[in-house]
Amino acid sequence: MSNDETAGSLFEPPPESARAAGGIEPAAIDDDLLRLGRRLPPEIFLGTSSWSFPGWQRIVYGGTYTATQLARLGLAAYSAHPLLRAVGIDRSFYKPLPLQQYEAYARQVPEHFRFLVKAPALITDALLRGERGQQAAENPSFLDAALASEQFVLPALRGLGHRAGPLVFQLSPLPRRMTADGGREMIDGLGVFLRQLPRDVDGLAPVYAVELRNAEMLTPRFVRMLHDAGARLCLGIHAAMPAAARQAAALRAMDAADSEGDDWRLKGPLIVRWNLHAGLRYEEAKNRYAPFDRLLDTDLITRGTLAHLAHVAIRSHQPAFIIANNKAEGSAPLTCIELARSIVGP
Repeated sequence: MSNDETAGSLFEPPPESARAAGGIEPAAIDDDLLRLGRRLPPEIFLGTSSWSFPGWQRIVYGGTYTATQLARLGLAAYSAHPLLRAVGIDRSFYKPLPLQQYEAYARQVPEHFRFLVKAPALITDALLRGERGQQAAENPSFLDAALASEQFVLPALRGLGHRAGPLVFQLSPLPRRMTADGGREMIDGLGVFLRQLPRDVDGLAPVYAVELRNAEMLTPRFVRMLHDAGARLCLGIHAAMPAAARQAAALRAMDAADSEGDDWRLKGPLIVRWNLHAGLRYEEAKNRYAPFDRLLDTDLITRGTLAHLAHVAIRSHQPAFIIANNKAEGSAPLTCIELARSIVGP
């Protein structure tokens, strides 16, 4: 089946059953967005980091709903949008989710839809923290591969099945003692952890990715470790990290160190989490952008970089997973729409 045939069959207006699923109505989609959905290559998976925002009325949802209603019942309506082909499951970062929860998510979305899932902080935070995030003690479960497999990898893969996208280990900010000298010991330990994770789960091959919150860790040693461990670099666009273009250079070094010019190929999926607008803190961005119904701080530089990387993924015959947060530009679904336009072109 050709890409055009695939796009045309997947991104027609949703059937009546989808429109009323859970009592949550999808927003009316105009012809321009339907055409854009058909033109966007099927290997490009754009999405947001959650789906439970009442401010997305008339953008994603057709009616007025509470955050609780959307969190419980809104996923089917979200997945009916022609450009929202993926979503991030962030709540798994705060507490491991059971197999049944992943199964429930998978039942609500179409075959082509994909989930990007964050590993629990139980595994990815070197520290135990108090209620306000303050350091409390060492985390004895940090980078425990057996626990990661039991509490995260197996439930997510078995519950989501082929709808599972990348499994992302976002490392919380590491204490200075762990990142001194480029974090050599930390990087080596992370490599051991990644190589101990399952490589096959009921016939599915997990895609593992690592996202940093310490810029000093983004070194050639770190990139080599990911390559050798069979994991991907997740570009985490965040105030704590270098710009998207700088991280893209590390990705290129990982996949195509011997390439010349601009003709390089990805050797695995492109994975991006566009988390936060440059220069803003999380709470500051949240207060500035709520209720997340418009773009307030357009970031054309980042958007251009991600559109370029999407084209690299297309010519590499690799999928691209780009998950946007409301705190990136003001409204995550609108960011996805504008990014799709940048990828497709006039």
